[in-house]
Amino acid sequence: MAFLAGPRLLDWASSPPHLQFNKFVLTGYRPASSGSGCLRSLFYLHNELGNIYTHGALPIIHCTLACRPWLRPAALVGYTVLSGVAGWRALTAPSTGARLRAFGWQAAARLLVFGARGVGLGSGAPGSLPCYLRMDALALLGGLVNVARLPERWGPGRFDYWGNSHQIMHLLSVGSILQLHAGVVPDLLWAARHACPPD
Repeated sequence: MAFLAGPRLLDWASSPPHLQFNKFVLTGYRPASSGSGCLRSLFYLHNELGNIYTHGALPIIHCTLACRPWLRPAALVGYTVLSGVAGWRALTAPSTGARLRAFGWQAAARLLVFGARGVGLGSGAPGSLPCYLRMDALALLGGLVNVARLPERWGPGRFDYWGNSHQIMHLLSVGSILQLHAGVVPDLLWAARHACPPD
């Protein structure tokens, strides 16, 4: 997807503090950007490009709308724009709650795609939809646990090193990604072998 020239990328030490996610990733950081700059970052290479495009739903939309060639490109572009807006809102969010809410429209769009699939308006491998529903449920649960700061809220100091909300969120995120994988692989195999019915 990287086909535009982007701004000069930064190293970890030069990037804005709120963008310093991982001190072990040394280069390729985007500079602080406006909303349009965040959208533009969907189309040039930087160290988060893969993260953006794996926030799972593009292959789901591609497979679900495989037999709707007139709708699929619009849905993919629309979801990409929503992802850019969500990313910008998450990066500029003043709190963890606002960061979680930034992804609400993406979740709503995925639920719309899941609903279309569930009522037969979409397509895909028969067992994939439950995987996607579990994926989003685990991701939402992880976000809520992190925002609520549970369980450390109930026992300050007892969870400083193990079992705090951020760690629980990461474990649930791993489960979410595994569910995405469990759904996308059969979907992509289905899409490669499936012939759409004539209109």
